[in-house]
Amino acid sequence: MGITVQALTYYPVKGCAGTGVESVRVGDTGLEHDRTFMVVDAVDGAFRSQRGLPAMAAVRPEVVDGGRALRLSADGTESLVVAVDPEGEPRPVSLFDKPVGHVADQGDAAAEWFSEVLGEKLRLVRVPEGFDRDGWGDTPGKVAFADAHAVLVVSRASLDGLNARIVAAGGEPVPMDRFRANIVLDGCAEPHDEDRMRRLEFRGAGEVRAVELAHSVRAMRCAVPMVDQRTGLRAGPEPVRTLATYRREPLYDNKVSFGAKAAVVRGGTLAVGDEVLAEWYENGAPDPRRPAS
Repeated sequence: MGITVQALTYYPVKGCAGTGVESVRVGDTGLEHDRTFMVVDAVDGAFRSQRGLPAMAAVRPEVVDGGRALRLSADGTESLVVAVDPEGEPRPVSLFDKPVGHVADQGDAAAEWFSEVLGEKLRLVRVPEGFDRDGWGDTPGKVAFADAHAVLVVSRASLDGLNARIVAAGGEPVPMDRFRANIVLDGCAEPHDEDRMRRLEFRGAGEVRAVELAHSVRAMRCAVPMVDQRTGLRAGPEPVRTLATYRREPLYDNKVSFGAKAAVVRGGTLAVGDEVLAEWYENGAPDPRRPAS
């Protein structure tokens, strides 16, 4: 049948658990609600992530009331529903030591909840109205609080290829959630086909959907894939140990890569089961199944 969308996930709070959906709207900065909230240090506004706080993986945010509220849940503590305030008190924040401007603080109740659950003095912030942040790469695009790109795409073939190597070395396979992808593709012919996709267009239910993505850069990986996303505990050294044997990126300080990051060229709606029409980097020729323009 070719390449299709196997799974869709957005992550309301950067670094916390994701929400799997059957369909989702896509705007300039990616899937709706994806990484529109972020946890920051209460003093200096530096973002916090699973790199330093792996327990964030076990925090389960849920967008409720049509996007007007956020429910926060974690084992061992009472849930909290926070009224979303896109015009909250302006707070300066930074990502990777780079200021990204003033964003909307979400109040003391959310700050106290996260501080208690994660054991540090923290604040919850949201992308404010008019927030404008550039990505980078082949197609930069726009981005909310994701590291630097709107959408992360991973293929099932890439995970299967990685797990085959892990098992051959005597290890246990890892689940897809370790890589925190927004879009999981099924039907790719080879592992890491997503690296070579210059453009992706999505067709569903007999029509060409408006969504089109363009490649930005391969996804460089840190320690986060070694965190068990269900428990919030580090469970390394896999998959990073095995990735280091065949996915080093000399142009990026020999970091390992897995998956591809993309910018949104056209927004619209994505759904599980959508057909993916890809244009490839090698020769620039379009996928032969792509409809004539």
